[in-house]
Amino acid sequence: MSSLRKNADKATPYALGLFRIVIGLLFACHGASSLFGIFGGHMGQGATVPTGVWPYWYAAVIQLVAGVVVLSGLFTRPAALIASGSLAFAYFVEHQSAALLPLQNQGEPSAMYCWSFLLLVFTGPGALTLDQMLGARRSNQPTAEVATSV
Repeated sequence: MSSLRKNADKATPYALGLFRIVIGLLFACHGASSLFGIFGGHMGQGATVPTGVWPYWYAAVIQLVAGVVVLSGLFTRPAALIASGSLAFAYFVEHQSAALLPLQNQGEPSAMYCWSFLLLVFTGPGALTLDQMLGARRSNQPTAEVATSV
């Protein structure tokens, strides 16, 4: 095996972790913009989505929560599955009716995020996760012995 391949294999978990962090952060920013009117607000209009409006408010909540969870690397696979499903719904309900291809129906962000999150469902979170930090912390703590009676 070449040294380049060995180095790439060693770096894979970190590259995947950075991918997860960036995707989670960007997705959380979408939710925050719709819910709180920051970063240009919902659809760049500077406004927020009214509370409870289907499907936009619920999508924004999923974007914010799933984005933060994926970003942190805590319960990445379930959060990524929920995010991917919500984006598939968004694509087929909101974009597909306008035209077949994402380039034609402005559905590229939905399609890209959908497939990115689906990738994380199958690959896992990579390195640099809160799950790993908490797991390492738990393994360093002494375990209490359980008294057994015979």
